Amino acid sequence: MQVSDTHSKQVTTEHPKDTWVLASNNQGKLAEFKRLFAQANLDVTITAQGQLGIEDAVEDGLSFVENAIIKARHASRLSGLPAIADDSGLCVPVLMGAPGIYSARYAGEHGNDAKNNSKLIEDLKPFRDQQADTPIKAMFVCVLAMVRHSDDPLPVIAQGVWQGEILNEPQGDGGFGYDPLFWLPELQATAASLAPADKNKISHRGQAIRQLLQQL
Repeated sequence: MQVSDTHSKQVTTEHPKDTWVLASNNQGKLAEFKRLFAQANLDVTITAQGQLGIEDAVEDGLSFVENAIIKARHASRLSGLPAIADDSGLCVPVLMGAPGIYSARYAGEHGNDAKNNSKLIEDLKPFRDQQADTPIKAMFVCVLAMVRHSDDPLPVIAQGVWQGEILNEPQGDGGFGYDPLFWLPELQATAASLAPADKNKISHRGQAIRQLLQQL
């Protein structure tokens, strides 16, 4: 998708140099990013791409890293500003890493958490039938990519991994995505049962953002 120089200049002149575009329109992610950036006292203004009229990029990469870079370059190209993007998801080893990069659309409809969770429970039934007493291991993965401009040859990459298990039914009313199924044995709680501040201290996204800030 090509954008005229005029559009890029309009966006750039409307925002100071310390503004970054957050390449996401996912409200759950936006809320987490705002909390985490505020805690880090990052001296930049974060503007969601939707506020600039930027639609989601086509995520046709084959890894979290590829998709994060694709989204960051897309947002930077259309805004003329530095951009940060995350690509995250749930990986279940017994499912060969699925849902993986397709976590948000695992059941076929992008962002339908209820359907995605139901499909995951259904897909894990054969494994539970075979080994009823064996926990289903899983990990949340988050990769962040920050580009200073759309053709940045050296994107800043950060990664966080959060280990847990998958329950057979949801627990907890907080969070989003697969949080109600993601069980943390050491806390005896799901990700959806944690207070936002407690979740941010240990989550995959919290880990990745802290790593990103250290690199910057």
